[in-house]
Amino acid sequence: MTELADFLTAQPMLALFATIALGHMAGAVSIRGFSLGSGAVLFVALAVGAFAPGAAMPSSMGALGLLLFLYGVGLAYGKQFFDGLTSPLGLKANAASVIGVLIMAVMTVASIWLFPDASLPETLGVFAGAGTSTSSLQAAMALTGDNLPATGYSVAYPFGVAIPILVIGLYNAVFRPKIAPQERISLKMYAVRIENGYVVGKTLHDLAGWLPDGVAASTVYRDGEAHSAEVHGPLQLGDVVLITGVDTEQMLKAEQMLGVHMGDTFRRSHGELDYLRLFVSNTKLAGLTIREVKKLLKVETSFLHVRRVDEDISVTLDSTLEIGDQIGVLAHIEDIPELRRVFGDSVRASGEISFIGIGVGVALGLGLGAIPISLPGVSFALGFAGLLLVALYLGKIRSTGRLTWTMPVPANLALRNFGLSLFLAQVGMSSGKTFVETVSHSGLYLLLGIVFVTVLSLTVLLICLYVFKLPFDMAAGIMSGATGNPAIIAFTSRTLGTDKPDIGYAMIFPSMTILKIVVIHVIGAIMGGG
Repeated sequence: MTELADFLTAQPMLALFATIALGHMAGAVSIRGFSLGSGAVLFVALAVGAFAPGAAMPSSMGALGLLLFLYGVGLAYGKQFFDGLTSPLGLKANAASVIGVLIMAVMTVASIWLFPDASLPETLGVFAGAGTSTSSLQAAMALTGDNLPATGYSVAYPFGVAIPILVIGLYNAVFRPKIAPQERISLKMYAVRIENGYVVGKTLHDLAGWLPDGVAASTVYRDGEAHSAEVHGPLQLGDVVLITGVDTEQMLKAEQMLGVHMGDTFRRSHGELDYLRLFVSNTKLAGLTIREVKKLLKVETSFLHVRRVDEDISVTLDSTLEIGDQIGVLAHIEDIPELRRVFGDSVRASGEISFIGIGVGVALGLGLGAIPISLPGVSFALGFAGLLLVALYLGKIRSTGRLTWTMPVPANLALRNFGLSLFLAQVGMSSGKTFVETVSHSGLYLLLGIVFVTVLSLTVLLICLYVFKLPFDMAAGIMSGATGNPAIIAFTSRTLGTDKPDIGYAMIFPSMTILKIVVIHVIGAIMGGG
């Protein structure tokens, strides 16, 4: 066994990727529907770290993995995060999480007062580890002026990951809450015959500002011929107009405004125009609007929708294209080769990313995270929470001019899942020896860590479920954001199979990271540690 430990120590890169492989193999094992998923990487890494502590890679390797994960999550859920800040859902999520973190803070102060063996530095480390917050650990070490908080952190951290995973898994297995299936937003197409007189004389461009939000009119069929908005004149009674949208209620309103429903198929209402879905893989189109793309085309084309992140989006002339989009068009058969040439139409686009966008975005995020923030009696930096905030904003705006911030979903998933595995493996391997030694010599911090994270997890989850009546998948995501570790949200998303956990996590994680840092300084001020 000593020879194996020496070999792993001499080959740390091999040890790292072997740990990742073994962790995912263990995480795939399901016992009565319960499995650890990527969270198992951390526990395998703890064992490897205890067995061969010299095999641990530098902390910068884990930081890189965490960076990739947080940046990918931010880009994917920026819109949902900002929508939730002022929405009733966002307010409820933040309220439940704040209550949970503050209760854990009160328990931290009480533990220092009640247990003579509980020192301020190490108990602050337990608080940071129970909340799996590296930023809080850094704040605690800066406050105490030593590395003692790392001891409490190393004991509590594994339980800060394991217990929330167990809470979510066991609640789901025992209570079997109803989870609404993932809603896929799909395009609806109606062919409507013009019978309302006040529409006569209007053009398709006129209808763009008159129809309900999210509904577009793209093509007119008259006298056996179909044409796009650019070449068709004023509407006449009896014309058949193709309208598209994703909201059934809005589509029905538009239908009533125009006339009579004639059907939903292209063949019945659009003559020689054929439907085609094209991959946007031509990098020259990234960031261009539909209006600008139309000027590049030399053929008559009606743009119906864009499919992005498994959802259909109605398009307007101001809609912006991204690499990896699939765009649905109506065009003449003979024009299809030209359209494929312009758009690229290559599936390889789903794996391509803008390294300029990643480089600039990450640099901006790390820069924001390094800026010191001073409040009365408290000074701190956001750290990686700043990176996440920038990524969320870039994910919301999606592009700036021709610079695209987002990336195709397959590339995003691959990047952030690899980053998560890298982070968990490095952290576990570097903490394994300390974890075993501390647990064997100090049961108090072990007990405090278990109690802290259990109370935090249950408080947030139960408030979301039974006070705010939120669905379980959203409540689990909020709890994951309050407890903080990426492995928790990865397990939750995979187990529950919807995107609500990721949305809840993205809404909560940045604000709770900041709150935990502030709590460290407040506890230090109360206990006379800073």
